Amino acid sequence: MKIIKYVFLDIIRNKILIAYTVFLFAISLGLFSLNDNPIKSISSLLNIVLIVLPLFSIIFASSYYYNSYEFTELLLAQPVKRKKLFISQYFGVSISLAVAFFLGCGIPVLIFAPNVIGLLLIIGGLSLTFVFVSLAFLASVYARDKTKGIGIALLLWFYFVFIYDALVLITMFAFSDYPIEKFVLVLAFFNPVDLIRIILLMQLDVAAIMGYTGAVFNNFLGSSTGIISCFIAIGFWIVIPLLLTLRKFGKKDI
Repeated sequence: MKIIKYVFLDIIRNKILIAYTVFLFAISLGLFSLNDNPIKSISSLLNIVLIVLPLFSIIFASSYYYNSYEFTELLLAQPVKRKKLFISQYFGVSISLAVAFFLGCGIPVLIFAPNVIGLLLIIGGLSLTFVFVSLAFLASVYARDKTKGIGIALLLWFYFVFIYDALVLITMFAFSDYPIEKFVLVLAFFNPVDLIRIILLMQLDVAAIMGYTGAVFNNFLGSSTGIISCFIAIGFWIVIPLLLTLRKFGKKDI
């Protein structure tokens, strides 16, 4: 807890993180102020959450890992277990970014859209923060060089935000003559960004204009069971990269 507290207090004073919080707050407040319909504002805010939040989280976490390398070496010279140190750093970074997101985006949403959709947007944003910090640590631990590590982190963000959707669309067009809706539903679980996007779009009743495919998504992901299943899957997206990173970190020559 002492390490988590130190990392947290160190990060929240970071000017970049403060600018990130102010940016989210200004965007959120602006969208809700310019639009009388809070649902439309949430739809616009969703794009910020799905693109900007993962990008900032993965770059900031990767940079922090490399910049605190000497601090890590110092602590490892003390009677501190590697597992505890790594987990403490992860939670310190994740909680800092999560607090920044909540202050910048969560509070305006709770003020202007205190409903289920607003709550899901906040939970989705917090979940993606933890997911992409986990992926950032995975890339950073496996790549000793800072440039290479941040490059891998950027590629991961680009893959989950853009490339994966393009591959799914190509698959749907290629096999459009076959009933592959359930298969596409399964594919969604392999992308945490898509899971959050689909959950919120189902709540916004966008499935009504998506035909049979939208009906399949809505029947499962639009229900409480589907939403819980999605967040369980996101939990795996947090834990699995974290376990892989922890295993590598435990054997790494610092």
